[in-house]
Amino acid sequence: MARLTLNFPEDQYCYSTHLTVRVTDINGANHLGNDSMISMISEARARFLFEFGISETAEDGTGIIVTDLATTYRAEAHARDQLLFEVGVMDFNKYGGDITFRITRPADGKLVAMAKSGFVFFNYHDGRVVPMPEGFRSTFPQVNWLD
Repeated sequence: MARLTLNFPEDQYCYSTHLTVRVTDINGANHLGNDSMISMISEARARFLFEFGISETAEDGTGIIVTDLATTYRAEAHARDQLLFEVGVMDFNKYGGDITFRITRPADGKLVAMAKSGFVFFNYHDGRVVPMPEGFRSTFPQVNWLD
């Protein structure tokens, strides 16, 4: 089976945040566990959306729902490592797009991981996927669109 590779355009990152690996994030092999990395990616996503004034669930019941997540690991991270999460958006379509992540360790410049999280807008009251709100779309005018 072919290995997954993730490469994103340099110009699509529009936000960054630091997260520190906690002792409780370490697995039996003494490095950052996959489950904890996914939690850190989710935290970086939440911070990114908050920074741009985007609520994960609006009063009308419309929110963002994650449809997929792909992660590739390039280096281990250990307890107390500070990681830089660079976050971007790309490949918008009528209903959603991708949030991308480049995770590095600034102390030595190592690339720790790359990740992509697909999302769509979902109305939780109606239980259905809905078109991307214009307010979200206009927040990121630089993003390329897929048909």
